[in-house]
Amino acid sequence: MIRLSTKIAVAAAGAFALAGCALLSSPDPVQTYRFGGPAAASAAAEGQTTLRQVSLRRVEFPEAVEGDRILGVTGTETAYIGGARWVSPASDLYMESLENAFSAQATRVRLIGPRELSRGELSLNIDMRAFEARYDAPGATPMVVVTARVRLLAMPERTVTAERTFTVQQPAAENRVSAIVEAFDVATRDLNTQIVGWTDANAG
Repeated sequence: MIRLSTKIAVAAAGAFALAGCALLSSPDPVQTYRFGGPAAASAAAEGQTTLRQVSLRRVEFPEAVEGDRILGVTGTETAYIGGARWVSPASDLYMESLENAFSAQATRVRLIGPRELSRGELSLNIDMRAFEARYDAPGATPMVVVTARVRLLAMPERTVTAERTFTVQQPAAENRVSAIVEAFDVATRDLNTQIVGWTDANAG
């Protein structure tokens, strides 16, 4: 009995040690990235008192790309780019970049973010339809595609006063994660500049 118990104890200890090794094993390294840094300033609206107040509704992202993973698409196949993630959910990074763009570039409107308590005369609603790296073939250099449907609504009736779908396509310099992330950054800045200009033009 003693000999059997000893064998059981040794086996249990070995199993526990293996389990501990599995729990403590290092995961594959993941590099984090961001996009949409501070926007370049243009003709700022500082000092103006007649700015239209525009409330920004939280931007809706497709479920596949609203988190921190970077989506790649080849034909009808999709896969997340391995070893790379956004430092925060893509939807959060985009909201920050858009608010920065309005702050730096808008000339006729003041954007009111979702965290502010006040409400504007107009509401800016944005639905992101695509936010992905598209490949013509496996291993090819991808094209980053960002598509957003934008609507400007009069409040409180919520009647649509203007609507447009924007699409930006930005080729990556090469099929490397850093180059793909740079293409996302350029595409996002381009999209935001277009949305700011369009909102300025349609809010009057």
